[in-house]
Amino acid sequence: MNNSVTNTARLLWAGLRALLVLTLVTGVIYPLAVTGVAQALFHDKANGSEITSDGKVVGSSLIGQSYNLPLKKGQETPDPDLQWFQGRPANGLGANSINTQYKLILSGATNLSADNKDLIQQVKDAKAAVVKDNSVSGYTVKPQDVPADAVTSSGSGLDPNISPAYAELQVHRVAAKNGLTVAQVQKLVDEHTDGRTLGFIGEPRVNVLELNIALKDLVAKK
Repeated sequence: MNNSVTNTARLLWAGLRALLVLTLVTGVIYPLAVTGVAQALFHDKANGSEITSDGKVVGSSLIGQSYNLPLKKGQETPDPDLQWFQGRPANGLGANSINTQYKLILSGATNLSADNKDLIQQVKDAKAAVVKDNSVSGYTVKPQDVPADAVTSSGSGLDPNISPAYAELQVHRVAAKNGLTVAQVQKLVDEHTDGRTLGFIGEPRVNVLELNIALKDLVAKK
């Protein structure tokens, strides 16, 4: 009997010591080590890839933002603020979703098939709006010139980037709205176009938030 109690107590004490050691290693030492390495080597990424402007955090380079005018009376969907470069459509989970304006409560794709009537109509409406909004005096956008990312949301609905083609399509409109030359705005786009990661992964891209911050700074210097 005494041996049984002793063995049980020994096993319980061994289990408790193992629990304490594993808790210390996996719950304290390892997280602190990983956090320390991340802060030392990847400080920007470890803190959310924050973007600052005028000394304030204005967003993350990983999350898209909307650039819209305030809602007018009776409106359910705000009009885009056309002085800024616009990102991809943000209706990742469909019109009835809470994720229609880059809100972070959830994200996801529409899961609509390519021949879905609702999706086809969304794309047609988006293309017509892109053509209308970006056609200015001396520059007319043709429907065939509208790139796919201008009329479709990303899989998450939160894509912060657009293609160089979509950015360049907006150059004339942004220049006209801000009293800048086309060359000035095109230079901004060129400067904020990133190539493929490691030269072969993904596609060239333009971060809309970073581009709009540069645009704001350029307008302020006029």
